[in-house]
Amino acid sequence: MSTAPRDQAPTPSPAELRSVFGANLRKLGSSAASISALCRDLGINRTQFNRYLAGESFPRPDVLHRICSFFGVDARILLEPVEEISNEPASLLQHPYLADFVGAGLLGLSEEEFPSGLYRFSRAAFSEESRFVVGLVRIFRKDGMTFLRGFEPKEALAMYDLPTDAASREYRGLVLRQAEGIAALVSRRGAITTSFNYLSKTGGLTNHFWVGYAVRTTPENPSGRRAARLVYEYLGNDRHKVLAAARGTGYRTAKELVPFHRQQLRVDEDFR
Repeated sequence: MSTAPRDQAPTPSPAELRSVFGANLRKLGSSAASISALCRDLGINRTQFNRYLAGESFPRPDVLHRICSFFGVDARILLEPVEEISNEPASLLQHPYLADFVGAGLLGLSEEEFPSGLYRFSRAAFSEESRFVVGLVRIFRKDGMTFLRGFEPKEALAMYDLPTDAASREYRGLVLRQAEGIAALVSRRGAITTSFNYLSKTGGLTNHFWVGYAVRTTPENPSGRRAARLVYEYLGNDRHKVLAAARGTGYRTAKELVPFHRQQLRVDEDFR
C-alpha cells in the first residue's frame, strides 16, 4: 500500500517526463532555421538530439544546463509544458502576441553569423555634418540571446551640456536575427535615445566586416541626420587590435577613418 499523502500528485514516470521534455524541446526549437543549425549552436550531436525530441532519452545535467541557458528557461521543462511554466511572459518580445514575429529573431543567431567579441564601428555623425563617429561595442550572448553594449563619445553629450560620466554615456541593445543579416535596437539608459541598426556581412577576403545603416528616433531636422551608413569591423578579443582601435575612437574627419570604413561609408554620397 502506498504511504504517499492522498492530495499529493502522482509522480510522473520516466517515460512521461521524457515525453514532456521532447514536446517542450520541439516548441522551443521551432523558430530555429533548421534542426542541424540548432544542434550546432547547442553543441549537441544530431542523433542524440533526435532522441530527446522523440522522448527516448534525457540529457545529462551539463547538457540540460546548456539547453536551458540557450533558450532562457529552467529545469521545469522536464516536468511541465513550457507554455504552463509561467503565466507571465518572460519578456515583452516573448509575449505570445509577438513571439512568432519580432520575438522570433531573439534566438538562434549563431557565432558564425555574428560572433561575440569587440567591434570597431564607423558612421557619419548625426549632429555634425562634416564629422564621423568611431566607437567600440561589445557583442555577447546571455540566456540564449545576443546583446550589445557600448559608450557614446564624451564630446557627443558635452555639446548638449549633458553629463559625460560612464553611466550617462552607456548604451545597450538587443541583436535580432534577420534573413540577410542582423538588426539591433539600441538605447541609452532610460531609453532617452534609441536607434535602429541593420548590418549584413561583406563577402570575399573582408569577411570580418558588416555594413549597413543606423537610424535614430528624432524629429526631422534640416541641420542634422536621422540616418547614416554604418560599418562594423570584428576585432574579437585581440588586445592589441582593441587598444589600437580605442585610441582612434570619438569624432573623426573622413581622412582619419580606416580606409575600408571610409570606402564602405561612401563619404561623398548622400545616404538613401
